[in-house]
Amino acid sequence: MNKSLKNSLLALSCGVMASVAWLIPPMFFLIFIAFVPLIFIQDKATGKGRVFWLALLAFVTWNSLTTWWVWNSTPEGAIAMIILNSLFMTSVFCFYNRCKRLIFNNEKGFFILPMFVLAFEFLHYHWQLNWPWLTLGNVFATHHYLVQWYELSGVAGGSLWILVVNILIYKIFSSDKKKKATILAICVIIIPMIASLIRYFSFEEKGDKVEVVVVQPNTDPYTEEFYLSDEEVMDRNIGCAEKVVTESTRFVLSPESTIQEGIWMHKPDYSYSIGRLYEYADKQSNTAYIIGASTASLTADCDDFAARKHNQFCYFEHNTALCVSRDGMQYRHKSRLTPGVEMMPSWWIVRPLAKMAIDLGGTSGTLKKDDTIRLFDHAGLRVGTLICYESVFGGFVRQFVRDGAEVLFVITNDGWWGDTPGHVQHLMMSKLRAIETRRAIARSANTGISAFINQRGDIVRQTRYDERIALKDNVITSNSKTLYVIIGDAIYTMAVIGAAGVLIFWIRRKINLKKINKCCH
Repeated sequence: MNKSLKNSLLALSCGVMASVAWLIPPMFFLIFIAFVPLIFIQDKATGKGRVFWLALLAFVTWNSLTTWWVWNSTPEGAIAMIILNSLFMTSVFCFYNRCKRLIFNNEKGFFILPMFVLAFEFLHYHWQLNWPWLTLGNVFATHHYLVQWYELSGVAGGSLWILVVNILIYKIFSSDKKKKATILAICVIIIPMIASLIRYFSFEEKGDKVEVVVVQPNTDPYTEEFYLSDEEVMDRNIGCAEKVVTESTRFVLSPESTIQEGIWMHKPDYSYSIGRLYEYADKQSNTAYIIGASTASLTADCDDFAARKHNQFCYFEHNTALCVSRDGMQYRHKSRLTPGVEMMPSWWIVRPLAKMAIDLGGTSGTLKKDDTIRLFDHAGLRVGTLICYESVFGGFVRQFVRDGAEVLFVITNDGWWGDTPGHVQHLMMSKLRAIETRRAIARSANTGISAFINQRGDIVRQTRYDERIALKDNVITSNSKTLYVIIGDAIYTMAVIGAAGVLIFWIRRKINLKKINKCCH
């Protein structure tokens, strides 16, 4: 076998192993060796271009096999997402390759890889092209009992764990000190697992019980969501809830974008759907109804990137969570918008692409986001309500808990992806949010999976996919704050500082070498 084919197979195996670890829960352990082939390629390669193309092959494979399900809702979006994310990952690996070669002559410097990858993950949470779905630490969502220490580090701790183990395992095969590397690798793998299992089995939920109902209306987003009458939509959701609601129920949850009536926020009382919710609140006086809606608000700022124009006035559109009770209506607009569907980058170089936002019906294009954290208050309880994609952002979710949320709710519509791994992966990520914040979570998903998750990250009740049903259960409140909630993404911050330092050193070294070469010639 020639060297080129061998390296191509190694790169391919990297992407395949990472994907299998994501998609087949019993095979999660492959993530600890998935990147060893790529580390080997970098360490032994002689050409810069060769590393780029082999890394690109690995990351395209990983992204394609793991998130192909985006194709179900938008083929164009899936292609763009896979290509861009793969290119970003490849660029990070190539920066690592160049810095390691120039600064350490490729003999040392493996520590640069975790710094660069973690810095990239942090960037991927915060810029306008965010797609942090494949953040490495997310892979343990299906085995949450092994990462109970996310309450200290957040998901960044899992990413760091994976990268360090991969480097140590590579060292076992490439270093002269194989015994030392083997012992160290075993310790780094086993000790966090043991610590997590001890925490998992010793952890006890403490707090008050609150009865919550989650509604799964099972409204097909392609054939029903935008075609049912407002009366039919409310009948379907309230009708499901009424089958299980009791006098003790404090909250009823319906999914994201349930109401497509087009509610104007300056005159919500004109809405039929809001009227129905107030009627329900009068009937169930102790209950608040939280539901997703597409809304709009007038604005005088017509130059805002998200502003839309109609005749002589300008307005914003929002993806909104409404909380209606006898005390009135509270709301929050979605803050973490989905790229390509709800948001197009506002950078001037790509502004002409704004009209190409993927249209899934209803509210699409660039929406106006909420820049503040808003909690819902009802019956003496403060709750944080996350809208769909927001539940992927651990650093964002912790802000709700930091500001006083005692319970977390997730309302989402994953029906666009059909019965694919997408909706399951999304559900699993809520388990990590429960561990990071030690908050119980109630989740209402349009076509599934709706669920109740306790503070340990266990799914205590869940629906089947593609069924119309309402579930009732108790969630345990909490006022305590985990270390992660208090200090946030400290690991990411340190990685960003370290990566910036390495890049500055690399640039200075490169400039000095050019000066030396110029003098010599």
